[in-house]
Amino acid sequence: MTSGQATDGLQKCLARDDAMPSGGLEKDHLGGAGDYRILLAMRSTGDTNAPGDGFFVVAVKEKTDVRLICTVKDGKVTGINVGSPDSGPTGPVVPDINGGKLYQQSVLDKGDWKLPFRWGVVGTVEPSVAEVTVSYGGSDVTATLDEGWFVAAGVLDRQVTRAPHIKGYDGAGALVYDSDRDGSYDRTLP
Repeated sequence: MTSGQATDGLQKCLARDDAMPSGGLEKDHLGGAGDYRILLAMRSTGDTNAPGDGFFVVAVKEKTDVRLICTVKDGKVTGINVGSPDSGPTGPVVPDINGGKLYQQSVLDKGDWKLPFRWGVVGTVEPSVAEVTVSYGGSDVTATLDEGWFVAAGVLDRQVTRAPHIKGYDGAGALVYDSDRDGSYDRTLP
């Protein structure tokens, strides 16, 4: 996936959000693609609940905590999720509560995932965190840290039943976060 494709997908997502009815409520304008930094753009694998392959774009709005996860299939936006870490748990490492769509297939496909499956994990990190590692499906990935966010990605060649295992370390190498000890992190997949 190219940078141009990711930017085009982000532009389509923002345009779709602008075109959606507000239901009579005041609507926040999410801004333009130039207002965002793309953290992750990766191919997505369709499943029974959402057929057809496409791609995800995960972007954060500069100078805010707004995070956008967008799904594009066949050139059309099929899903938008907008969130902010301010509305959830806090700590040195916080996996995105809505990031499950990046690392699991539909509950309808339990036991029958389409493979290979590209996965991703995103979340926030405090400045004291120097490293985040993600273990998933037998592979270990060191996440990229980017201005208060972490992102990791890989490819599964087999179906799994547990969510990615995430660990965070400070500059001295001390463990400061372990998803196995996080009561708000769902470790099993539906």
